[in-house]
Amino acid sequence: MSKCAFGKDQVEYLGNIVSKHGVSADLTKLEAIAPWHIPTSVKALRGFLGLTGYYQKFIPQFGKIVSPLTVLTKKDNFKWSTEATVAFNNLKQAMLSPQLLALPDFNKPFVIESDALRHGIGVMLQQEGGPITFTSKALCLRNQALSAYEREMLAIIHTVQKWQSYLVGNHFIIQTDHHSLKYFFRGKSSYPFSTKVDHQATWF
Repeated sequence: MSKCAFGKDQVEYLGNIVSKHGVSADLTKLEAIAPWHIPTSVKALRGFLGLTGYYQKFIPQFGKIVSPLTVLTKKDNFKWSTEATVAFNNLKQAMLSPQLLALPDFNKPFVIESDALRHGIGVMLQQEGGPITFTSKALCLRNQALSAYEREMLAIIHTVQKWQSYLVGNHFIIQTDHHSLKYFFRGKSSYPFSTKVDHQATWF
């Protein structure tokens, strides 16, 4: 019975607050981020990134914000700089104002909104304009050298693999600002695109 709660309008679960409004980060868990001092070692930096990384699904463009810090965790690469200080402060600010996430409705289509920049990708899964979760990933040097078309496709592949529990067996919409991706399933950019494809994906 100590594990049970009745008559509650919200429930705390694994550092998240679940209510009729959706899922939010437990702000009491994030209070420790505000007074966090600039890390002076790789161990201290990893501790900070470990805490913030757990809540990255609430933060748009998390990978882009944190990229200058993750580079410092590589072997013999901890050299703090002005860029790292800016990234550290931006990450703290983002973590103290996390997004409210909507609860998924599997009777409605999901929408993937992806964007691939030179150094990373950022994607949002949503329904009816409400974000369900965010994901982002820094790109390695090899992938940074890819064309915009290839980076955008890489973002979509990463997204479908990561969120397959939401997408497999369901209709979903992919929104991208890279026009040529609309013709991916045709293989020829000169042909008009059909929204009825094998993977039940509609491209905008």
